[in-house]
Amino acid sequence: MAIASNRSQSQKWNNLSTQRGHLGDLEMMCLICGGFHMTQDHWQFLQTMPQDPVDLIDDLVNMGIYKSESLNLADTLNRAELRKALFLKAAGKGNPKREKLCNELSKAAGGFDQAFAAAFGPKSAEFFGDAAKISASTRRQFLRNVAIGAALVTLSNCGRNGNQQATSDQETEESVDVSNLEKTNLKIGFIPITCATPIIMSKPLGFYERYGFSAEVVKMPSWAAVRDSAIAGELDAYHMLAPMPIAMTLGLGSSSFPVKLASIENINGQAITVASKYQGQINGPEDFRGFSIGVPFEFSMHNLLLRYYLATGGIDPDKDVQIQVVPPPDSVARLAVEDIDAYLMPDPFNQRAVAEGAGFIHMLTKDLWPGHPCCAFAASDEWIDSNPNTFRALNKAIIDGAGYASNPENRREIAEAISARRYLNQPVEVVEAVLTGQFDDGRGNQRDVPDRIDFDPYPWKSFSHWISSQLVRWDFLPEEKANYGEIADDIFLTDLARELAQEVGQDAPEEIFRTENLMFDEFNPDEASNYVKRQIDEYGV
Repeated sequence: MAIASNRSQSQKWNNLSTQRGHLGDLEMMCLICGGFHMTQDHWQFLQTMPQDPVDLIDDLVNMGIYKSESLNLADTLNRAELRKALFLKAAGKGNPKREKLCNELSKAAGGFDQAFAAAFGPKSAEFFGDAAKISASTRRQFLRNVAIGAALVTLSNCGRNGNQQATSDQETEESVDVSNLEKTNLKIGFIPITCATPIIMSKPLGFYERYGFSAEVVKMPSWAAVRDSAIAGELDAYHMLAPMPIAMTLGLGSSSFPVKLASIENINGQAITVASKYQGQINGPEDFRGFSIGVPFEFSMHNLLLRYYLATGGIDPDKDVQIQVVPPPDSVARLAVEDIDAYLMPDPFNQRAVAEGAGFIHMLTKDLWPGHPCCAFAASDEWIDSNPNTFRALNKAIIDGAGYASNPENRREIAEAISARRYLNQPVEVVEAVLTGQFDDGRGNQRDVPDRIDFDPYPWKSFSHWISSQLVRWDFLPEEKANYGEIADDIFLTDLARELAQEVGQDAPEEIFRTENLMFDEFNPDEASNYVKRQIDEYGV
């Protein structure tokens, strides 16, 4: 990074810091999280901290905020070195590149003193003494200062750092054995949508670290990019739409590339959103005739559910409407400029359209099929064969994370963790509306739907049968190649998911099939072929 001069860079920093304005106290751009919050927020935690420094330190160590070994800093570092070390430890999160960036940002702010003041307010210096001058009588105060500094770094509105781990409901005190992992530095691809919550949150909330991984979650621009990066071997594992492992393994839309669906990331969590100009005109599927409608990928639950819904109104999805593939991050803009009339997309983009005044929510997909699968955690056969222990532990981390996300009490915390620029890059209130199910639907209704999105990692094989049946119905999969049982057994790792769920203390069904109850019919996985025939006979499509 080129640094022109401290004065000019400081001015740029001041401009960034004040661009959000004044709300009683200055909202500062935080060096740690990159977000904006009031500097006074850093001091709120002081009020509830134990007053005795030894009790305070013990409390913070027990909470996992920082390790007791960090107290050794008091014996070796002077005041400036201590402040710099604590700052880089929190801001860098153990990543040398991130620490280098923080160093350069601090230079741009005029040095560490100015950067520290920007993060913690002008009184930050009062919390640190000179380690070189510490005597036995002042050591307790020094330890208190160190503890408070560490706590402020990690407990303030900067979110969690890499050393702080969430604790799932069933977590025990037993450590996880990571000695047999073939690989610990991983790259996991994701699309920035709430369906990816278990994959995303496992980074800031520490689930990857708990299972022995240094994982990088890589934001991808589209599902085609996920597919292509998977085939090219650029990722270790991936966030995929539930139909994608089936399509990729069978060579639908690309060359055959065997992929396993290891666990389900989310159920429900999608919606049909319509441009605001059609307010009051859309009551059922028949009203979409002539529309241009966006879906995130051809081989997606979104496309299959949209086609299922439209057909019940006598709409031929291939003739009476135009279905376009639109990357989810582009969907709101495409709706706003009238490039499309509606979309069936993952959240938070349905809720974001409402927030932007671009559209209204016509229907949640949970109303089409309560408990339907959407996205999945997946990896290639080749990678699994080369890294069997790593795959098992990684899938276990995702299942553990999904269990944590399934608890409604954790949803607001998760929303804050995954809304950041490096993940969803969405307003926290939009993500909260999706995860809590308390939302404005854009039609003047304040709704409370706790299971608008939910997280159940169990991959029912009946999911595979329904997906395959619709691939046949819409001519993506030749009927003669639709061996429903073989496809499900080969691609859906249901037995492994059950085993791992039980290991982390979750309840998991013993059955692998269930009857699926949809809005317009009932799906018996044993009669998949007849189900398709009945649909065509009833609706003519």
